[in-house]
Amino acid sequence: MAGLRMGEGILRRKPIDSIDDTEADEGRLDRSLGLWQLTAIGVGGIIGAGIFTLAGTVANGTAGPAVVVSFLIAGVASAAAALSYAEFAGLIPKAGSAYTYGYAVLGEFAGWFIGWDLLLEYTAIVAVVAIGISGYFSFLVGELGADLPAWMLGAPGTGDGHRVDLFAALLCLLIAYLLNLGIRNAARFETVVVVLKVLVVLLVIGVGVFHIDTANYDPFFPYGVSGAFTGAATVFFAVFGYDAMSTAAEESKDAQRHMPKAIVYSLAISMVLYVLACLVLTGMQDYREIDEESGFSTAFKSVGLSGLADVIAVGAIIGILTVMFTFMLGVTRVWFSMSRDGLLPRWFAKTHPTRHVPTRVTWIAGVASAAIAGFLPIGEAAELTNIGILLAFVVVCVAVIVLRYRRPDLPRTFRTPGMPVVPALGVVFSLWLITFLQWQTWVRFAVWFALGLVVYFGYSYRRSALARDGGA
Repeated sequence: MAGLRMGEGILRRKPIDSIDDTEADEGRLDRSLGLWQLTAIGVGGIIGAGIFTLAGTVANGTAGPAVVVSFLIAGVASAAAALSYAEFAGLIPKAGSAYTYGYAVLGEFAGWFIGWDLLLEYTAIVAVVAIGISGYFSFLVGELGADLPAWMLGAPGTGDGHRVDLFAALLCLLIAYLLNLGIRNAARFETVVVVLKVLVVLLVIGVGVFHIDTANYDPFFPYGVSGAFTGAATVFFAVFGYDAMSTAAEESKDAQRHMPKAIVYSLAISMVLYVLACLVLTGMQDYREIDEESGFSTAFKSVGLSGLADVIAVGAIIGILTVMFTFMLGVTRVWFSMSRDGLLPRWFAKTHPTRHVPTRVTWIAGVASAAIAGFLPIGEAAELTNIGILLAFVVVCVAVIVLRYRRPDLPRTFRTPGMPVVPALGVVFSLWLITFLQWQTWVRFAVWFALGLVVYFGYSYRRSALARDGGA
């Protein structure tokens, strides 16, 4: 009987019809984001390292000019999940994204599992991006002739005398500070920076197109078609970001109408820019000569545009910064939502009395990401990412199919097309990409998941809001 009761407990679902904004004496989030602010947050999370780093890396050693095909394959795979997210975002306009969707459809343990996983994944992504920006910053400082102390230039083990990546750690704390100013002010900053980033990408495309040598496209598949598919597995991690943006649904002025549009718009805008930028990059320079770390800067230098190359380097730093903003927003909203549901201590769900942001979890996430960025090499930090995002995609795509057949009567402002084929493709693509992850990633995931089981069965199972209310 005890086993049966526990089985029923982990499957209890948060009723969709009762999900509203009035469940908290812990505070509320401020509804102030419009459609284009949401879209900017999504674009800010998607466009970053994908254009400025991964495009050159994949073109050089994996796909050649067919890197554009890699991005198209990854975009199609990501779109299958994005359309599932869009249906849920209009149906359940709440903070938490995949965590909330899983909780409402597949049950408490499924929601907990994906929420707990995303806490680590999003935090690690913020740290990895901060380390990447720090590398660009150190390069530019060196170009200016400055000589910074070795102890502050990298994590232990990354160079002689390195003790901490101070710039990366400070960046994480800066993003936490910006988010604590209130979502309205933080979103304004994000929108301005995203506009600057898009302008830089358009500048790259607009100028670079006049320096394309079509001979560089031959051969188009130097590593075979399989190289394009392998490249897709690498660049896939540059074509999500809308998942973290969807955690801000509760801060949208009209989430049911705006969130689905913002998800679709952000992915569409980003994919167009990715494809055009890749065509320019591989057209300007032979794929074998593209620099793997600063592809566009070196490509423009190769055609005598060194001044523009420096502008692109600065634009890369600014552009990648927005990725940190989007994913720190994501981790704080997932944490806030889990705490409000009682799965984590409700102390974390308290919001600022005037700015209406979860100040406590924002600073904790900022300090945690700063610690990872400051003291772990980028390779080790990167191994904490990836698997959770793909598992979140699986959960959301499965849940949208289940709910469509379980509750076809629910009013949906957006309906995933091609049901159930499109979300099923999202599941298949996500599971396929998981097979490319290194075994070390699985070990770290297993350790984090084991810790999560201790927390869930030791605390969350009996203290969740549904447990106190007798289930749903």
